[in-house]
Amino acid sequence: MELALLKIDGTDTGKKVVLDDAVFGIEPNDHAIYLDVRQYLAAQRQGTSKTKDRSEVAYSTKKIIRQKGSGGARHGSIKANIYVGGGRAHGPRPRDYDFKLNKKVKQLARFSALSYKAKEAAIAVIEPFTMEAPKTKEFKKIIENIKVNSRRVLFVVPEKSKNLVLSSRNLENVQVATPNNLNTYDIMRAYSVVFVNGAQDSLKTEYKR
Repeated sequence: MELALLKIDGTDTGKKVVLDDAVFGIEPNDHAIYLDVRQYLAAQRQGTSKTKDRSEVAYSTKKIIRQKGSGGARHGSIKANIYVGGGRAHGPRPRDYDFKLNKKVKQLARFSALSYKAKEAAIAVIEPFTMEAPKTKEFKKIIENIKVNSRRVLFVVPEKSKNLVLSSRNLENVQVATPNNLNTYDIMRAYSVVFVNGAQDSLKTEYKR
C-alpha cells in the first residue's frame, strides 16, 4: 500500500511511502482484537473494591432472639446480611483482573487494527519534524493542516519527544505514542492514525520482541 508523504503544512512532498502489507494489509482477525482490547481494559482496573462480610462488621455477637418459641425464623447474629448494617454476602474482594495473552495473538490484534485503519483510509504519513519548545498551538495547526479526522487522532512518532508530548498534552482528542507502546485499544479508538515517517517501519520489529 502506498501513501503520499505530507509536509507539516499539509502539502504533498511528491514522495510516496510504502506501508508493509504484513502490517497494514492483512485480513483482520476480529477475535484477536477483542481479546487484546479486553486484556488491555482488564489491566487498567485497580481491583481494590472491598466490602465487609459478617466476620468483619462491628456488631454484637449475642444471639438476638431465642432459638424456639418466637414464632419467627431462627436468627443467631445481627451481623447477618439480611439486617441493615450487617455483613455483605458474596461482596467484592481485592483481585487482579489481568490475564495472560500470547505475544503472537497481541501482534495479530495490532496488525489487524492497523489493517482496518488502512482499509478505511484513516492513515496519514508526514515527514519528520522537531519542536524546539512545547507549543500546543503549533502542534494543533499541524493536525489541522494534514486534514485528517481530528475527532480523535493517534500520533505515532519514531521515538519519544518531550516537547511533542508536552505540546499535545492539552489536546484531549490527540494521543502521542511510539511503536513500542502502541496498543490495539488506542488504534481502534482513534478515528485517524498519523505516522511520522519512519515510525511505521519499526512496527514489525517492535511487536516481535
